[in-house]
Amino acid sequence: MERITAGELAAWLADARREKPVLLDVREPWEFEKARIEGATLMPMRELPSRIAQIDETKEVVAICHHGGRSMQVAMFLEKQGFKRVHNLVGGIDAWSRTVDPAVPLY
Repeated sequence: MERITAGELAAWLADARREKPVLLDVREPWEFEKARIEGATLMPMRELPSRIAQIDETKEVVAICHHGGRSMQVAMFLEKQGFKRVHNLVGGIDAWSRTVDPAVPLY
């Protein structure tokens, strides 16, 4: 699992030459409604084991949560399931709001 900062993710998403990663938001639906990164897919952590087949393991995956703890657990789980290109967003959506997009609400 690789760690990625909010700034690094923003640069990646802005780079037209790079394939976009799967933005896997593992928070709860109420959190996703409150604040999210455009283009992210909601898959709450508790649903991941039953929905893992919905994630394209050939693509790079960036796991996202509120502060980076749940997403780190998800990233490690995905690696154990055979995913090779998994990243954890350090600081989560909170870091994204503070350093990349202040229009995304803090909570």
